[in-house]
Amino acid sequence: MLKEIRPAIVMIVLLTIVTGLIYPLAMTGIAQALFPRQANGSLIVKDGKVLGSELIGQNFTDARYFHGRPSATSDTDPNDATKTVPAPYNAANSSGSNAGPTSKALIERIQGDVDKLKAENPNAPVPVDLVTTSGSGLDPHVTPAAAYFQVPRVAKARALPEAQVRDLVTRNIEGRFLGVLGERRVNVLQLNMALDASRS
Repeated sequence: MLKEIRPAIVMIVLLTIVTGLIYPLAMTGIAQALFPRQANGSLIVKDGKVLGSELIGQNFTDARYFHGRPSATSDTDPNDATKTVPAPYNAANSSGSNAGPTSKALIERIQGDVDKLKAENPNAPVPVDLVTTSGSGLDPHVTPAAAYFQVPRVAKARALPEAQVRDLVTRNIEGRFLGVLGERRVNVLQLNMALDASRS
């Protein structure tokens, strides 16, 4: 019996070393050598301070900034560990809401967001990505339409001409990958950084 068990144990130990240690360390080393910025989280650094990541959205709520998509991520309630509380863009708990089209709470939340956005900019249709969450809850991008929709609010809050803010959005639109994959998009953090830089 030991003759049959020995090769199985050797294979388990060998595969554990290869797939659990050697392979991950080799991939980490290759990633750090070839793509160090991406391997370290695509961080955006200004004046030696990390402002965020290109890959994870942030919860901008000030009228002076462009806002990202709503986020359905949550965290443990500090007052009751058996409950959760909303924690937008919580990278430690990436998730969607799991609410379906018949969910009363989802319909009410979306209707409330639509009403608020219509009051903000009554002359334009509300882009769908400003009222719906992404599957991860961490999406750092909005569509160009969603960014343009917010121009009047941002321009008014900053006392800037709308044309100037609109031009800033246009300059921050990212194209499709290789010209064909994905959709045109605007990274909200980078747009807000460009907005702050435009003050000077």
